[in-house]
Amino acid sequence: MRLFLIYVVVEMAVVVALASTIGFGWTVLLLAGAFLLGLALAGSQLRRHLRRLQSGLTLADAQGAVTDSVLVALGTVLVVIPGLASSVLGALLLLPPTRAAARPMITAMAARRAPLIVGVTTVGSAAGRARRRDYIDGEVVEVVDVPPVSTDQPRLPE
Repeated sequence: MRLFLIYVVVEMAVVVALASTIGFGWTVLLLAGAFLLGLALAGSQLRRHLRRLQSGLTLADAQGAVTDSVLVALGTVLVVIPGLASSVLGALLLLPPTRAAARPMITAMAARRAPLIVGVTTVGSAAGRARRRDYIDGEVVEVVDVPPVSTDQPRLPE
């Protein structure tokens, strides 16, 4: 809820400042132009990214491709959300140079939030096992072995 409130306050401040500076009509045209330009940029980047994913990735490129996928998706959502500030931020995330600059920050945030998901090597490593604290609650049942029945005893008739 706080994030939405911050979004609304920032977008309203940008629209009011822009309308008082260049006028209401130009502000509406600028909002519509930013939205259309952002959609065109999002479409081209989505197609480009899908071609990259379909062409095949090496193991070294996989982490960058996943981070780029997240950034392209986030940029597309921000472009579609109404507002000039969100559209500008989304367009920046859709541009390849700014994605390359944001990639280490996004990777670090993901590593901090979910350390076992970032690398496959951390799941089976000694560090991963040391962090986990799994306890199994149960009870011990004592089992007594019964000696086998001897075959030389007479059997009951059938």
